[in-house]
Amino acid sequence: MESFQRFRDRVVIVTGAASGIGLATAKRMGSEGANVVLVDLNADRLTAAEKSVAQASAAKTWASVCDVSKAEQVKATVEGALKRFGRLDTIVNNAGLMVFKPFEQHTVEDWMKVLGVDLFGAFFFIQQAFFHMKKGGSIVNVSSIHAVETTPLVTSYAATKAAVLSLTRSASIEGESRGIRVNAVLPGAVETPMLLENLNIKDGLEVIKQCDVGTPEDIAAAITYLASDEARFIQGANLRVDSGRLAHL
Repeated sequence: MESFQRFRDRVVIVTGAASGIGLATAKRMGSEGANVVLVDLNADRLTAAEKSVAQASAAKTWASVCDVSKAEQVKATVEGALKRFGRLDTIVNNAGLMVFKPFEQHTVEDWMKVLGVDLFGAFFFIQQAFFHMKKGGSIVNVSSIHAVETTPLVTSYAATKAAVLSLTRSASIEGESRGIRVNAVLPGAVETPMLLENLNIKDGLEVIKQCDVGTPEDIAAAITYLASDEARFIQGANLRVDSGRLAHL
């Protein structure tokens, strides 16, 4: 089935693009005409991801190995995208990680690691967008239902994902005058490496029904919609994409 071309000739940056939701989003947007900048810290997986996006669409691609927690690397990635493609239309802040530890065992290093990727990374890319993105641009931040309801052992992750919602709200307010929309999605359980490696699930502390597990493509569809012109009247929204899981937690 031929897809819509909602992103024809536009330039999209997707972080955490080497696997999971990020890779699915890069493929989806590439199939809809976007030139895609794939950002990840894992160089080998990123190279493979870029090839898969190029094979799945006619998109022009560029892979940028980047530690999103480092402002200078984020700046270099955005400048590289502008140099190659001449414009920047959408950023999807998807990069994220979790630390599984009891509350009292969380260290400053644990907090800074999670904050650096999940929160500061999104901030650094939004800041660059405000410097370079033209009117009509869009940003989608990937939060989590853990921002609203959570489980044991993921204190830093849950708190940081809640902060991402606050960041989205503030950025949407300041982005409005620039003509830049900023929204967030809150994925539930998604079949990604992060879910498969979730220690709470392995240990039985968190039980997820199979009907509540989505695919990366389910989340990519929501992200792509929020980033598109079809969502031009949506600003500062938090879209829950969890098959209704929060309704019965």
